Amino acid sequence: MGTVAGGVAAAAVPVAGRTQASRTSVRGATPGGLADPAFRPLPIGAIRPSGWLRRQLRIQADGLSGHLDEFWPDVANSKWFGGDAEGWERAPYWLDGAIPLAWLLDDAPMKARITKHVGHIVSNQRPDGWYSPYPEDAVAKRYDMWAILLVNKALVQYHELTNDARVLDAVARSLRAMLVGLDRTPLYDWGRFRWYEGLVATFYVYERTREPWLLELARKLRAQGVDFEALYKTEDITLPTPRRGLWKWTKHVVNTAMATKAAALSWRLDQQPGDRAFARAMIELLDRHHGQVTGMFTGDECLAGRNPLQGTELCAVVEFMYSLEHLFSVFGDPWFADRLERVAFNALPATFAPDMWAHQYDQQVNQVQCTSNSEHQFTTNGPESNLYGLEPNFGCCTANMHQGWPKLAAHLWMKTPDEGIVAVAYAPSRAEFRSGDTPVSISLDTDYPFRETLRITVAPARPARFPLVLRVPAWAEGATVRVAGGGESPMKAGTLHRIERVWQGAVEVHVHFPMRPAVVRGYNELAAVERGPLVYALKIGEEWTRVNADKPHRELPHADFEVRPTTPWNYGLIVDEQHPERTLRFEERPVGERPFSPEGAGMVASAQGRKLPNWKLLRGWAAEISPADVAWTNRPPAQPEPVEDITLIPYGCTNIRITEFPKVDP
Repeated sequence: MGTVAGGVAAAAVPVAGRTQASRTSVRGATPGGLADPAFRPLPIGAIRPSGWLRRQLRIQADGLSGHLDEFWPDVANSKWFGGDAEGWERAPYWLDGAIPLAWLLDDAPMKARITKHVGHIVSNQRPDGWYSPYPEDAVAKRYDMWAILLVNKALVQYHELTNDARVLDAVARSLRAMLVGLDRTPLYDWGRFRWYEGLVATFYVYERTREPWLLELARKLRAQGVDFEALYKTEDITLPTPRRGLWKWTKHVVNTAMATKAAALSWRLDQQPGDRAFARAMIELLDRHHGQVTGMFTGDECLAGRNPLQGTELCAVVEFMYSLEHLFSVFGDPWFADRLERVAFNALPATFAPDMWAHQYDQQVNQVQCTSNSEHQFTTNGPESNLYGLEPNFGCCTANMHQGWPKLAAHLWMKTPDEGIVAVAYAPSRAEFRSGDTPVSISLDTDYPFRETLRITVAPARPARFPLVLRVPAWAEGATVRVAGGGESPMKAGTLHRIERVWQGAVEVHVHFPMRPAVVRGYNELAAVERGPLVYALKIGEEWTRVNADKPHRELPHADFEVRPTTPWNYGLIVDEQHPERTLRFEERPVGERPFSPEGAGMVASAQGRKLPNWKLLRGWAAEISPADVAWTNRPPAQPEPVEDITLIPYGCTNIRITEFPKVDP
């Protein structure tokens, strides 16, 4: 999140229900209450990770995520848990990811500690409904409502997993206090930009109680919050924030990543067509002006353009994933799930050390070293922003980074309205659900995204007819499916493929998603290689050096590190853009115990390139390079460097990298 260095006046930001009479006039009560989503997520705990995904979650639980509440003061000594440290967002952030992580792994020590923490929050709730960190008088002593929206979002996950009635009652009492309190202290600052996060818990309680005042609360939150559709018509979102520039609420990257789901949550209240249209339009606008090949948009700390040297904050990565999970659930558009995989398998793992004991605040698509760099060109973040460490730059990502993998695992499968199941994203897993009154087990065995093949086994307790819906990625031209040993059937890329039949016994479904390499052009005509859902980057030798050993809580393993290259990085790429398979060779490798690490990469690509001697470090980063720079290097009397073999590995397996290459001639 970072420290606020600037901002915009409250009146300058459109507020939902205030600035547009047309929106206000049509936003009334929806007959029958809350609209159903296109697909409903299975209860947390109904999906269990397996294979490489379970190993990845185990790495996470054995790293910072599983231990922050034991040593990091902002969580361990949080006022939320009875201590005297920070009593706002950090402990709720940690709970938001730690709760699903602990239960997905059935990690008894983590579950016991979390149960104790949640018990303290609930038992210390005041008679007026406010949790103990909230001030007795929020008018005299300001307390941004964002933390209350966040803690309730975490607590409803705990209730879904444990069915602890005290917790559901506590959340309901908190929401009732909020309904009244918002009249006295309307949303401001973070709460005003994140109002929709409050709808997650509000909808959860409404669907279990059908209390109409909860929808009144949802509309009140929306009315006091920022109207992003109106904002994007009035604020020039297209321009990157200047390097070392002005911090703005409206361009803050985490606000932006969270807000991509605002339209979906709003749509459930009154089904406005504008919400449905804007949900995808917002992301497409961000892509055009700030998009990166990883599926993310830049923001270091504010939206920063398409340059692959600009960073993307880790908080934004995990929040964008959570938004995409909501967007697919509500609207059922496979485009959102395609993007979810792109972000999850590239941007998410690349911003952690492979053992997940250290993370970056900002990652760069072209990141050839990670050092404490006083010459950095981030928008408002500081010199340590892309160190790997405990809390580089600012501690919000230390608190919030945990939800990425667990929430992905919890959203791999969703229920269809007609009692079937839809595959949202693909990773090894097992799910339990009921089709009508029939228990069904479904499992997916695969090394996807490193492999093209998937084996799904559907096993109902007794014969039952229901649909299995498979998301076919937009890149998977020529995809096929084979059911119960039958012949192959084609599937159309970019669609949801429906298989409806009577399922009896254990039925195997074999899926093939052909992964053909492609070359995409980005900033300054730089070229990037992708294959299936994975982006590929130059494998660079690494030297890790420990720094900041004198700072508190930097003892091993939760230490800070700089990373420098030990092999050349300044290559131009030789590639046939029309037929990349002619110049790129892909080789399967075993998926390692650490699946997202240089040595654990399950797929490796061989390519050719030439060094560009004039492409050097500038201000501690790989210098910006253009086609003109490449042409100058090859002019006589200069002689082109010899062609060399280079190795590309999945972006998510790298710690330092070149991903967007200048293209050079053979």
